Amino acid sequence: MNENSTGLRAIRIKGWGHAAFAVTMIGFGIQGLVTHDFAPIWEPVPEGVRAHVVLDYLCALVVLASGIGLLWRRTVANAARLLFGYLLLWLLLLRVPHIVVSPTLDVWYSCCQTLVIVAAAWALYAGFAPDWDRRRFVFATGDKGVRIARVLYGVALIPFGLAHFRFLEATAPLVPNWLPAHVAWAYFTGATFVAAGLAMLIGVYARLAAVLSAWQIGLFTLLVWVPVVASGAANDAQWGEFVVSWALTAGGWVVADSYRNISWLAVGKR
Repeated sequence: MNENSTGLRAIRIKGWGHAAFAVTMIGFGIQGLVTHDFAPIWEPVPEGVRAHVVLDYLCALVVLASGIGLLWRRTVANAARLLFGYLLLWLLLLRVPHIVVSPTLDVWYSCCQTLVIVAAAWALYAGFAPDWDRRRFVFATGDKGVRIARVLYGVALIPFGLAHFRFLEATAPLVPNWLPAHVAWAYFTGATFVAAGLAMLIGVYARLAAVLSAWQIGLFTLLVWVPVVASGAANDAQWGEFVVSWALTAGGWVVADSYRNISWLAVGKR
């Protein structure tokens, strides 16, 4: 066996979503270390949280190490465990309390952005979990863990869709100018997000729903935010929206990949 084939055997990629998600985490880690600030997936960080600088570097190092580890056979299980555990803690400690205090749609929307990333990390962890984890964390690994990850992703899609209706005046102008009927497109894409989320939750055409929702987020990234950042006139908020949209695309892709062994039109399969 030559050196090149040995290197290929060391790589452990479950699908294109897995690869895109790992590279995205690496990018977030590098960004955090270079800019000395939180990557957009961590925002908004509550002002009351102390030691922002320490937390910023911790976030950057965790996603950078996890992203690199996700690409290699010997480290993929540990990397998936680390990333999933860290993201889950972030969700429970810094996102869920906001929903309890102020359960508005915009708070739900922000929380569900994190929820998509958690779902992707959970799907990878459940699939790569070693025997030790599978024996002690039965609910979080294997098929059960993957099903929970799919449910979380499905739940996240519903506020995404509802936000299109609630914030129509902000959503419609984002539709590319070369497309007609901007308001109709805003309503349509909002409805498809809600429909996809419900389909995944009840297990009707769940694979089709997951794939189409990931494609929709990806097309939104490509058609809306790529032209904005490519123009060179994007502000910090628009750059942040582009980065988050790409992260959601990668996360959705991971979850969609988890349906690979399920029929496109299966019923009763979550």
